[in-house]
Amino acid sequence: MTAVTDLIPHRPPFLFVDAIVAETPDSLTAKRVWRADEDFYRGHYPGAAITPGVLLCEAVFQTGALFMARQAQAAGGKPGEGVPLLAKITEVRFRNPVYPGDETVIEVRKKEALGGFTMMSGAVKKADGTRVLTLDFAVAWKTPEGSPTKT
Repeated sequence: MTAVTDLIPHRPPFLFVDAIVAETPDSLTAKRVWRADEDFYRGHYPGAAITPGVLLCEAVFQTGALFMARQAQAAGGKPGEGVPLLAKITEVRFRNPVYPGDETVIEVRKKEALGGFTMMSGAVKKADGTRVLTLDFAVAWKTPEGSPTKT
């Protein structure tokens, strides 16, 4: 299967998807192990570290970008042209925390595509099936204006 970094522009330390594990025409499932040595744990509740909810949401958004890149590939397009831009986030529900060392399964499902935007639902579960979060979001794949950043 195609590597995550071949499909989306995200790179460590801001890459929160390890691998694609399954896909259908309307969904994509990925996984992520949240490593204890990641720098954000030093400041997010020191001594009682939990994974920041915003980063769990970002893992869902990156999985959505992977879904869109795979859809573009299936239609004959090339990944890497443009970037996924988040347009809307709704219905975010946090249910259980994620701790350093936890493996999560991230799933996105296409709901609708309209006017250049793809509306999706997303969910994160722990590897044991414990629900972590659910949300709805919309993404557009665009060529950003302005100068490209140097890495």
